[in-house]
Amino acid sequence: MLSYRHAFHAGNHADVLKHLVLIELLDYYGRKDKPWYYIDTHAGGGCYALDSEQAGKTAEAADGIGRLWGHEDLPPAVAAYVAAVGQFNPQGRLLFYPGSPALAMTRARAQDRLRLFELHPADFESLQRTFASEQERVQVRRADGFAALKSLLPPPSRRAVVLIDPPYEVKDDYRSVVDTVRDAMRRFPTGTYMVWYPMLARAEARQLPERLAALGAESWLDVRLAVRDAPRDGIGMFGSGLYVINPPWVLPQRLEAALPWLVEHLGVDGGAGFDLEHHIE
Repeated sequence: MLSYRHAFHAGNHADVLKHLVLIELLDYYGRKDKPWYYIDTHAGGGCYALDSEQAGKTAEAADGIGRLWGHEDLPPAVAAYVAAVGQFNPQGRLLFYPGSPALAMTRARAQDRLRLFELHPADFESLQRTFASEQERVQVRRADGFAALKSLLPPPSRRAVVLIDPPYEVKDDYRSVVDTVRDAMRRFPTGTYMVWYPMLARAEARQLPERLAALGAESWLDVRLAVRDAPRDGIGMFGSGLYVINPPWVLPQRLEAALPWLVEHLGVDGGAGFDLEHHIE
């Protein structure tokens, strides 16, 4: 299925959590001169105009990045994320929201590389346009990221952050995530794998973190941010989570400082809250 378009959801609360953690990971990797690879299995369109028809139809950014924009009392991890978004809005007005690849590019040095996969034809074309001037560092392919990831592991530098962020339109996405991570860990055990998942009532979503934990990674982190109570009718996403394999040791401390602030500013009702579990060797 190719009906999902991230433009409808760009900058929402799930993007805030996902992209805050992504910036933290890449900043940590950037502490060493050795090149890193950023691999995105479901890259989307690259960058999104928040005044577009798609973004305006749902206006989800207003309750995500919009609630952080203009604040000066930001915890360090939130400040780094908001500053990265700010690079796409130099006039100070929040008009554009960068997707994961565009944010990764704000951290990429001359020696770093991006490898991006997207199946949706319109988003693939948008992604190509976004990185048309960066063909030396960035490769964009119209391909199934689940399958294509195998050809890139291990990367030449033996350093990589892999984002696995499917739309979960169909139940098979949950199975594919687990199978893909299992295979990736076998091919490249030291890579950092970042899996985004929705908080939904459906069993597959609730079970996904447990299935990822069962893969047996020695170092892992699971963070969840809920912005509202779970809906009584069981329909709709009320938060999101990230399961990170081989996270940096500094990540839990950075998140512990940021998450209460995010709950305060993104929370819609009394069901807002966070969970953070980790074991880092």
